[in-house]
Order: sequence, then C-alpha cells, then structure tokens
Amino acid sequence: MKKLVLLAISVLAMVSCNEKAAKVDLASNTKVDSLNQIIAQKDNEINDMLSTFGEIEEGFRQISAAENRVAVAQQGEGADSKQRIRENIQFIQSTMKQNKELINKLKQQLRESSVKSDALRKLVESMSQQLEESEKQMISLREQLDEKDVHIMELDEKVANQNTAITNLTEESTQKTQVINTQDKQLHTAWFVFGTKNELKEQQILVDGKVLQSSFNKEYFTKIDIRVDKEIKLYSSSAKILTSHPSSAYTLQRDANKQYVLRITDPILFWSTSKYLVVLVK
Repeated sequence: MKKLVLLAISVLAMVSCNEKAAKVDLASNTKVDSLNQIIAQKDNEINDMLSTFGEIEEGFRQISAAENRVAVAQQGEGADSKQRIRENIQFIQSTMKQNKELINKLKQQLRESSVKSDALRKLVESMSQQLEESEKQMISLREQLDEKDVHIMELDEKVANQNTAITNLTEESTQKTQVINTQDKQLHTAWFVFGTKNELKEQQILVDGKVLQSSFNKEYFTKIDIRVDKEIKLYSSSAKILTSHPSSAYTLQRDANKQYVLRITDPILFWSTSKYLVVLVK
C-alpha cells in the first residue's frame, strides 16, 4: 500500500509540474493570470488528495498491525486472549469502515477535480480492491474464531451501533466542512478586469464615466483567490485603477518592458472596499 501512495504522490507531482511548465510556456500570453488561477486550484486539489491518500495508507497500516495482534492472541488461551482478539477485531472492522469512507471521498475528489489522470483512478481502484481483500480476510478470520468458540455476536451489535454513530458524525462533519469551505472561498474570492475604454464600455463596466454602476458583464472578470494572487500584470504602458482601493495597500510599477504591474502589498486592506477591481489601460 505504501508503494501505491508513493506512486500517487509521484503522479500528482507530475501533474503539478506539467501545469507549472505550461505556466512558463504561456508567460507571454495575456491570459497568463487566468492560467495561474487554474494552476493554484489544481495545486490545492492535489494537496487535498494527497492528504486523503495518507489517511487511507495509515488506515491500512493499522489494520495490518491489528491483524498481527489477533494472530498472536490466537496462539494463547484463556479469557484474556479472547478479549484481546475481540478488541482487535472491533478495531479492524471500525478502521475498514473508515477507510471505505475515505476511498469514497477520494473518488468524489477525483470526479470533482480539474486534475484528470487515469493513473490516479487506477490507484484508487487498487485501494478499493485491497479493502475488499481485507474484508474477505475478516470473514475468513471470523469463521476460524467460530470454530474455536470465540463468538462475537455481542461485539457485532456493538460495532454496528458504533459504525452508525460514526456515520452520523461523519455526515455531520462533512456538511459543516462544506459550509465552512464555501464561506472561506467566498471570503477570499475577488474579481479583476483590465481593458481599454471601449472594451469596458462594451461590457457595461464603464458607463457615462462611472464604473460598475449598471448591469455589467460579470463573466468578463477573472476570479482570483486574494490569499494567493497578489500580482497582476497589466500588459500596458498606461494604467489607471478605476475602482476604489486604499493606495497604501498596493503599488503600480513598470516592469523591464515598461509595462505596468499591480502588486498588492496588503490584500485584506486592498479588497476591503471592493471585491471588484477595474483597471483602464491603453
């Protein structure tokens, strides 16, 4: 299992590197900032999936360790030995259920992710197969214990109740996490656009000298994460910020090509007055 996770990390790393390479190749393109956002999003998705991979790996490691403890306890006799067996079986069943939930979570992450990789999907399927094998081994182990009169009917009922409680807590936690994530994204999301006067007028962003006063085209803006995106290349030797932002929160300087670059030095302050940024260029 550890090899699978290491392979997953390698695949995810290659995906990330390829995206970053694309960023360099397209540096001269006027849409490079949008590509930067896509790359940042993919990096976040990759980190989330790596975290889930790690949790699944740890679950399998704990299952293997518990199985070894059961094997040792089977060689002993008496009530103490049977109790250790029951406790470890309970732990194995609970951990397998958690791993199944994590694998389902990973499948959902892959479905919703912008990272498309057949190798990752195959790794997830391999994990699912390993979990099925573990479940089959558990059935076989219980049959062996039944032959030795180590009955665990009461344990089954207890585990079922615990699994139901775990499921309820997991669903509640998932719902809360989704709400928090949504609120967090909204809190740290902003939009920017730069264009000529005619371009801004065409999108109803600039009307009769006033900015964002009418029903403007929001699709024309680029969405960004204010925690990540602190530099916006304007690709023009003339730039004027039309929206209201504290002057102490940014600098507007020319690069080596004499084109303006907006650097946001204090993101919280900069976006406190407006989550929309409009820059007039020529």
